[in-house]
Amino acid sequence: MTPTRTFCLSLLENDRLVSTKHFNQILSHAIASGLFLDPLISSKLLLASLSLSHSHDDLQFPRALFFQIQTPNIFAWNFMFKAYSHSSSPQQSISLYNLMRRRFKLLPDHHSFPFLLKACARLSLFQKGQELHSLTFKLGLQHNVFVQNALVSMYSFCGNGAAFLHTARQVFDEIPLSVRDVVSWNSMISGYLLGHCYWDALKVFAEMLNMSVTDTIRPRPDNVTLLSALTACGRIGFLDLGREIHGLLTRNAFVLDVVLGSSLVDMYAKCGQMEYARKVFDTIPDKNVVCWTCLIAGYAHSHLFKESIELFREMQAHGVTADAATIACIISSCGHSGALDQGRWVHTLCERTGIHFNLSVNNALIDMYSKCGDIQRALQIFHTLTLSERDVFSWTAMIAGLAMNGLSDEALNLFSQMETSSVVKPNEVTYLGVLSACSHAGLVDKGFYYFNHMTQSYNLKPRIEHYGCMVDLLGRANLLAKAEKFIRAMPIEPDVVIWRSLLFACTSHGNIELAEFSAKRIEKLEPRRCGARVLLSNVYAAASRWSDVNNMRKGMALRRIQKLPGCSFIEIDGVVHEFFVADDSHCQMDSIYEMIIRINRVIQAEGFELDFLDYHSQ
Repeated sequence: MTPTRTFCLSLLENDRLVSTKHFNQILSHAIASGLFLDPLISSKLLLASLSLSHSHDDLQFPRALFFQIQTPNIFAWNFMFKAYSHSSSPQQSISLYNLMRRRFKLLPDHHSFPFLLKACARLSLFQKGQELHSLTFKLGLQHNVFVQNALVSMYSFCGNGAAFLHTARQVFDEIPLSVRDVVSWNSMISGYLLGHCYWDALKVFAEMLNMSVTDTIRPRPDNVTLLSALTACGRIGFLDLGREIHGLLTRNAFVLDVVLGSSLVDMYAKCGQMEYARKVFDTIPDKNVVCWTCLIAGYAHSHLFKESIELFREMQAHGVTADAATIACIISSCGHSGALDQGRWVHTLCERTGIHFNLSVNNALIDMYSKCGDIQRALQIFHTLTLSERDVFSWTAMIAGLAMNGLSDEALNLFSQMETSSVVKPNEVTYLGVLSACSHAGLVDKGFYYFNHMTQSYNLKPRIEHYGCMVDLLGRANLLAKAEKFIRAMPIEPDVVIWRSLLFACTSHGNIELAEFSAKRIEKLEPRRCGARVLLSNVYAAASRWSDVNNMRKGMALRRIQKLPGCSFIEIDGVVHEFFVADDSHCQMDSIYEMIIRINRVIQAEGFELDFLDYHSQ
């Protein structure tokens, strides 16, 4: 080795010396002296040029340098495979591989396959992946753990079908136990997660745990493993295993960073354990926006909208900047709780702080303004979206919003526009909005038309919710006998919502016989709930059948069934106040009752008679 060559290599291997300026000097010297023709020097220069790139997509100069190498060695090819597999143009990895095989007659080595298989996975090139898989056998790489792990990931990510996962599992099972590392296990668990096979993911996790207990040499779960397992537990509501994983984290002194902490919060929230979710959240140091969003979304998912809004306020006080996911969650909470002022404030906050209005945020705003009654603002946001920007959720939120605000004709016209746009097709939820519009307007014939239309035109199978809409439509139109006949002809078993819809209709139209029949069906499905008995009692009261009313109440008392208190919300100055029946816990309750008494006196002075429950009798 010549002194010049040795000095050039030492410069390239010294990271502190290779700045852009130094690199250009070394490259110029290598070209001028002919050292660039040396495959080792040229590959080292290529690696240095890639390390100096500002991003994964800044590959124009390294690519030009690569094509100046007359006979690139496998190291140079691998550097380019790796760079492109991580870039926004992974197809270039496959193109270079094809070029290497055809023109240079060069075979890949065990370093090449992980990058090439990663590119196949990102591009869903299943057949190319199979071709590479076959080549690994010819090259004797069946037991190379890095290649086999890449194959498991490739088959998992190439598609969501069971066949892909089955092949991934075959590859995983063929990796000898003595060779498998933690990445092997993580790849298989992640593959099952991606395919929504959560039970299978947890079975692999349990298998890994059992092996690590019986053999101390076997790989133990790392942060990625536990993160995947917690995700699977949350998706299927497996609280017991989620708690065991939490205990495992504690016993093995895992650092509860923002990633693991957020996963624990998300798992407890999805399992409906918001108290535990909050406890974990409070123990996470240096919480980032993901941690806050997980808990905010958890409260919203558990219908604790007031708590969700209060936590967002707390997040603002801590100086954490919200992202689009946070905003979509909090706007949804505002919509469900009717907090219009709060929703407007969040909307203004986004505009003032420059938070990106992605499609999810815009859809949430449409839904929020619709639920809060500001339908014109919802329409304004909807119409700012171009046809190409709108997705099925945009159309559905706007159609449902028009329907719930009594604008049934406008809702049906918008649905017609959606169909003629041919950009997106309606889904099952869209048809719920359409049927709701028909129900509110009493359009029975149109309701049946759209009910049949969803199957005939879009092959959408009606779900129990769609049958519920039809029963509601017939009930509102006082077609109770037809509603009962419709229920009996249903191809699926009617649930309590169906019978409750019929009972509501019977209550409105005074059909005692059918109301009794519906109430019996509800009681059979929900023996410990009082709703059906209360509604039936109202039917009896409207017909002045007071003995039946008393029997209903006595029956509830004997069975120790209590009526759940009614609840209402009101928003004042951005604060949501919650009231329950017979609730005197509000801090301004005395003032509220004084005002009610004053209003009652004014109404009585005008000659109206009202049933008023005197405050002092509470």
